[in-house]
Amino acid sequence: MPERRKFLLTMARGLGAATVGGLTWTGFLDGKKAYPTVLRPPGAVQEKDFLATCTKCGLCVTACPYRALILAKPGDERPIGTPYLRMREAPCRMCRDIPCTVSCPTGALDRSLVSEKDDHGNMMLDVNKTRIGLAVIDRETCIAFWGIQCDACYRTCPLIDKAVTVEYLRNERTGKHTIMAPVVHSDHCTGCGMCERACVTKKASIFVLPRELAMGESSDRYVKGWESTDEERISDAPEDTTTVTPRSEKPPLDYLNKGDL
Repeated sequence: MPERRKFLLTMARGLGAATVGGLTWTGFLDGKKAYPTVLRPPGAVQEKDFLATCTKCGLCVTACPYRALILAKPGDERPIGTPYLRMREAPCRMCRDIPCTVSCPTGALDRSLVSEKDDHGNMMLDVNKTRIGLAVIDRETCIAFWGIQCDACYRTCPLIDKAVTVEYLRNERTGKHTIMAPVVHSDHCTGCGMCERACVTKKASIFVLPRELAMGESSDRYVKGWESTDEERISDAPEDTTTVTPRSEKPPLDYLNKGDL
């Protein structure tokens, strides 16, 4: 074999090996990178811990009877080899026995996060404890807020009248019609995505986001006094926690009548 041809062949092989190695290394790094919008199966621990614990075995994907779970591959913009959900295509169907969580051998999907104690103190699976994410409504594109009657998300919700309710609002545009506005309640919403799948708009006007992105966080300075359980939220607050704005010392009537608002 001529030396020049041998040299070119060796270079081509080396380039091929470098390319494969580069792709493999990129895939490894991508598998350790957290993506803020990824939606994990029921019982998933915090994303950082999930990536450290998940072995990418795919058992949860195999266990899903509805084939809703996807094992991320290159180009999915998700950590490669990890399970996730695309709600618009295939939402979580809220299986009572939660086979995906039960099949996880490492605890990346933690049964305790989707379980509740029964009357005898035994931990029992409860799919309603699932917190995949939280449904968020875009009022600008939701046709119910336009005044057009639509309750697709409400009707398809597995926790109807708990996770999604309908609020009747006055239609200011017509002055004589009612807007049947869907409302999502974070204390019950499981993030299953059934509402997103059912939404009739071209791009879903109700969609699921990780709770860290969808929700704010209340300050220790404010408590819902009408809810006794809300005080538990500030049980660990420092004793010197006070309001930023001093409370007015004026009588209530003076406060209202003198315009000191």
